[in-house]
Amino acid sequence: MHQIAVLFRTAPHGSASGREGLDAVLACSALTDEVALFFLGDGVFQLASGQQPAGILGRDYAPTFKLLALYDIEQVYVCAESLQERELSSEQLLIPAQVISRQDLQSQLQDSAVRLVF
Repeated sequence: MHQIAVLFRTAPHGSASGREGLDAVLACSALTDEVALFFLGDGVFQLASGQQPAGILGRDYAPTFKLLALYDIEQVYVCAESLQERELSSEQLLIPAQVISRQDLQSQLQDSAVRLVF
């Protein structure tokens, strides 16, 4: 069971949502080791490698996702259909993640007591 599920549904750099979500994940990891991350829809772009936000005067927070293992956050799920719809592959992601179907992702979410959406 995941005590806390954090869903990333928005693309990076269009708003502060992704950066705030990542901050929330790191803060939650201090309270529990039962944190799971879910990337679906445009949220899969949060993990895309090769981001260059400097061109829009944005902060490059994506490398911070590489610190998740140091915070004992190992449950990272990416929606397979979302990747395919955006012509991304798991090899293009910054960190290792379990690529699962939308249906399996929804099943995993059912096990969560708290859901935070960014």
